[in-house]
Amino acid sequence: MAGKKDYTNEMVAANREKIEQHVKEILKLVGEDVEREGLLETPARVTRMYEEIFAGYGVDPRDVLGVTFDERHEELVIVKDIVYYSQCEHHMAPFFGRAHIGYIPSGKIAGLSKLARLVDAITRRLQVQERITSQIADIMDEVLQPHGVMVVVEGEHLCMCARGVKKYGSKTVTSAVRGEFRTSAALRSEFQALLKQ
Repeated sequence: MAGKKDYTNEMVAANREKIEQHVKEILKLVGEDVEREGLLETPARVTRMYEEIFAGYGVDPRDVLGVTFDERHEELVIVKDIVYYSQCEHHMAPFFGRAHIGYIPSGKIAGLSKLARLVDAITRRLQVQERITSQIADIMDEVLQPHGVMVVVEGEHLCMCARGVKKYGSKTVTSAVRGEFRTSAALRSEFQALLKQ
């Protein structure tokens, strides 16, 4: 059981005072009055937010899949529409979306909630969407050793929507395939068709 590490970055908690001071300094440097009422608690709020949104640094994603069950089921299993929130490592701006994971067990299955926890462990850190997609597939492949894995991740990136080119509503879709999904167009098609249901 991952416990508190699912929700808290202990490194941030241990350095709370320093982080609050740095946030206060950033507010000053962008021209804010850090003594005005609305900003008095902002450094502490930002630090508490960092504890949560960067909680993935305190978790080994492989451990999240931890307990597995022996099961003869060897047909496609899909958990879709797993909502995630992450932070772009290039601008520290949020991005968010949905992850869809499919795998064909080879005698070992994970609890379905573990797949959502895996997504959280990987996304709650500075990331890029391409890496998230590959890491989910690689860890599923390594820990469960299934016949195949396919992961599709959709994301809306505020670094692209709210700044720079400002293309609001644009979405990025990435995929990763392992095992039998690499060689079977039929399996990939089945996965895609089931995502639309």
